[in-house]
Amino acid sequence: MKRCPQCNRIEADDALAFCRVDGASLLSETDSVNADAGTIKFTSSPVSGEVATNILPRTTTGPTTVLPRQHHQGTTRQHGKSSRRGIILVASLIAALAIVTAGSFYYSRSSVRPIESIAVLPFENRSGSSDTDYLSDGLADSLIYRLSQLPNLKVSPTSSVMRYKGKETDVTQLAKELEVDAVMSGRLVQRGDELSISVQLIDSRSKKLIWAEQYDRKMADLLATQREIATTITQKLQLKLAGAETKGITKKYTDNNEAYQLYLKGRFHLAKRTKADFQKSIDYFQQAIKLDPNFALAYARIADVYNQMPNYPYLSPNEAFPQAKAAALRALQIDPMLSEAHAALANTLTSYDLNWPEAERGFKRAIELDPNSAVAHYRYATEYLISVGHHDEAIAEVKRALEIEPLDLTMQANLARVYLWGGHPDLALEQAKKAHDLEPSFGIGRLILGFVYNGKGMYDDTIKLSDAPLQSDPNNQHMLLIRGYAYAKTGRRREAEEVIRTFREIEKSQYVVHGFIAAILGALGDREKAFAELDNGVEQHDSWIKWIKSDPMFDPLRNDPRFNEILKRLNLSQ
Repeated sequence: MKRCPQCNRIEADDALAFCRVDGASLLSETDSVNADAGTIKFTSSPVSGEVATNILPRTTTGPTTVLPRQHHQGTTRQHGKSSRRGIILVASLIAALAIVTAGSFYYSRSSVRPIESIAVLPFENRSGSSDTDYLSDGLADSLIYRLSQLPNLKVSPTSSVMRYKGKETDVTQLAKELEVDAVMSGRLVQRGDELSISVQLIDSRSKKLIWAEQYDRKMADLLATQREIATTITQKLQLKLAGAETKGITKKYTDNNEAYQLYLKGRFHLAKRTKADFQKSIDYFQQAIKLDPNFALAYARIADVYNQMPNYPYLSPNEAFPQAKAAALRALQIDPMLSEAHAALANTLTSYDLNWPEAERGFKRAIELDPNSAVAHYRYATEYLISVGHHDEAIAEVKRALEIEPLDLTMQANLARVYLWGGHPDLALEQAKKAHDLEPSFGIGRLILGFVYNGKGMYDDTIKLSDAPLQSDPNNQHMLLIRGYAYAKTGRRREAEEVIRTFREIEKSQYVVHGFIAAILGALGDREKAFAELDNGVEQHDSWIKWIKSDPMFDPLRNDPRFNEILKRLNLSQ
């Protein structure tokens, strides 16, 4: 049996070290008794302001003399009856007290649920400079990443908590929105080489403070401090961890603190997803690797960036995918158990190598190593499953990814795409509007809403949707695609051909997705030109062409024998 010195709650589970209610260290009721002095001594220091209470020490005064019993006739029977009534009364009181105590104990145990979910909010940057935002954001992101490795703890992902950055929020309301039991927040101040981090963990159900701590360290101690905070959180939340289950907390991805800070800067820019930020993220990851050539996670992130650049398109497939593959293979050479590296390599195998069996094994291995990786589930769905035509499985995997990262805008939008390609246009429209309304300026959400409008025959809505983006960026290939296709399907040949001429001009200075032009030409009925573009797409390893088996924009070309030939070249034939 153990007891909490703060709330006096009794715990029967001797394996617990901390109180479930307030996080205080539990005290052993049996081990704390000093048999020699008869004094109860608590294992932790007494609470300030309280006086320790001792049981009086036993004294030894020699042998005890037993007095002979005296018999008082005439009163014995009456006294015996009175004694029996007294004994019965005392026993009844003891029984009643026991029932009340047991009921109170049961109620206490049943009314306090263990904490099973947590949100780690972006740390507040109190350094006075946005140049250190990478530290405050990166520290929270790293704690989320580490805690997410634990199999028995639900952790709100970075994409869900970042919308609370810089906002005053009520803990209870925030926890309700994120569906978590506890909320962790923190502040960070950097002054030269000095780093001050303050952290607090609150039970959102009771609004009680579970734990708070301040860490005054050197910047060189950032890695160790991060691991220390993550370990302490698991202790305070009473997670029963053993063996491999603690790996995500204790694993060292690098011992080089400077390399780790460069990695955080790379992650900071990767999240912005502009062409300039993609390049900055690669530069920071490469600098980190120069300092620590065995930094496998940095190699995996480089692979992620290069895998995504042709989709926007910021870089040609022949420039990007070989570098992605090389980085992923190097990461796996260093750490064969790294889920991110398996997922990154599998991504390259779908988009560039067209090695579908090996890609499927890679994605499944990534999910096996980290079942809570939303990215692994999502990429498995959108890179492999919809490419080979397994639509129901793709829908299930994207939904699983959204269970893990419910507010990820890219995943929200792409659920609409897999609905559309899986033959559920009404669900696709509902989901696409929902995703677009979450962030109307988000490019991928706007693109997929255009896909769905076109799939539903709502071509005027597509044209209207693309107006503003093309006014601000006339070379936006995504908007040109959906607009040109809508023009073609509504018989506006002149406008559709003007879109194709715009693509030709763009091609003079940067990579153009040949599949985009092919889709517009197919909608116009220009099959010869359309298949010529598809041929170019196959030759150029066009990252979008792998989806033609499922994409309804290519429906006008499906009954042509040449379409099956294209599928064979993509290793996607029936």
